[in-house]
Amino acid sequence: MRHRRRGRTLGRSPSHQRALLKNLASSLLLTERDAEFDNNEPKVKGRIVTTLSKAKEVRPLVERCITIARRTLDDQRKADALAPDAERQSDQWRQWRQSDQWQEWNQAIAPVLAARRRAIKLLGDKEAVTILFDTIAPRFEDRNGGYTRIMRLAQPRLGDAGTQAILEFVGVRDRVSQGKSEAPSFEDDEVAADEEVPADEEASADVDEDAADEDADDSEEKSDSN
Repeated sequence: MRHRRRGRTLGRSPSHQRALLKNLASSLLLTERDAEFDNNEPKVKGRIVTTLSKAKEVRPLVERCITIARRTLDDQRKADALAPDAERQSDQWRQWRQSDQWQEWNQAIAPVLAARRRAIKLLGDKEAVTILFDTIAPRFEDRNGGYTRIMRLAQPRLGDAGTQAILEFVGVRDRVSQGKSEAPSFEDDEVAADEEVPADEEASADVDEDAADEDADDSEEKSDSN
């Protein structure tokens, strides 16, 4: 029985499972790298294709890492405000290291450093962690969870006919909802009908005048005949 043993084994040992999930999460983050000097450029940024079961297992890991990086954005801004513009090992930089401002900067950057070390332990790739903190976290600063989505593919994998799925970041290829159509308004028709009332009254007045003229002619003809 599998009491209190959540998750999928994926046909692997526990150590192999952890390594697999680390590699998948790192691969998803590395698709966002700047491939200007890299010949191995991904076809689509922010997307990987894997089996459905693997995508469901690696998604919580990616979400957890993004949340860890998001919580350090305020501390990173405080540290950037306290950091000097001078180059390292310069005289101005050495004076800053001896000042009280360096102590404040050290306290501000400490949570960021701890979070980066935790992310490196979860992902096992320093380049992926750099992309996570510098690119992905600021993108989802105003989003509380739900950073990724899974879309099942109709075409099975060649060889074993496994169900394939896409794991990607949200916010780039989202569907734009058109919203509900507004109910038709009859106010314009009523206004137009009110504007046309004087013309109708004039037409009815003309008809009444013609009828009066005809009655007068009939009465004159009757008097002449008498």
